Amino acid sequence: MSKITNVKIHPSWKEALSFEFQQPYFAAIKQQLIQEKQAGTTVYPPGKLIFNAFDATPFDQVKVVIIGQDPYHGPGQAMGLSFSVPRNVAIPPSLVNMYKELNTDLNLPIPNHGDLTEWANQGVFLLNASLTVRARQANSHQNIGWQKFTDAVIRTLSEKREGIIFLLWGGFAKKKASLIDKSIHHVLTSGHPSPLSANRGYWFGNKHFSKANELLKGQGLEPINWALK
Repeated sequence: MSKITNVKIHPSWKEALSFEFQQPYFAAIKQQLIQEKQAGTTVYPPGKLIFNAFDATPFDQVKVVIIGQDPYHGPGQAMGLSFSVPRNVAIPPSLVNMYKELNTDLNLPIPNHGDLTEWANQGVFLLNASLTVRARQANSHQNIGWQKFTDAVIRTLSEKREGIIFLLWGGFAKKKASLIDKSIHHVLTSGHPSPLSANRGYWFGNKHFSKANELLKGQGLEPINWALK
């Protein structure tokens, strides 16, 4: 079970989520992944990257949370950060639209890659509701227990931190608002950046990137440098 228990994850998250890691449902997730591997099923992202978001953004450094549904299910795409792909992979349509909004909102140049690690390293927690997916089968792991775990992650952030900005894009992410104490955190909602939603006018113009930075500055915190090198 080293594929799950010994993955890279920041110690601050191990401590904050220690109760969840000990629960029967989490053992069931691990068992499911073992069985699929033994059956020769390809699962994304690679084991060492399943908790990449948790390793890149320590618990006490989370400033902004962006919630995705599940990892990309094509070869080489998923890297454990929602909406992000490695530099040598084509930029997915939703991320293209995120970059377009960044350009109009903050007048930032559109990056030539889709790696959002620089955001994660500044406190942008890029969380997918499901942390794994079967190859070429979107949402194929949505019912194996991950959502119970990631709901607990959101609740833990809400209960143990203050002043976090949660960016909830699309109907799925908006449902997570009930897990967040809005008296001590900030929740911004809009349509999803996917072409289907964005082209209907539900995404462009939300200015979430600049609004998040204004909320951070209002707390005396360093804003996010959304520009990617």
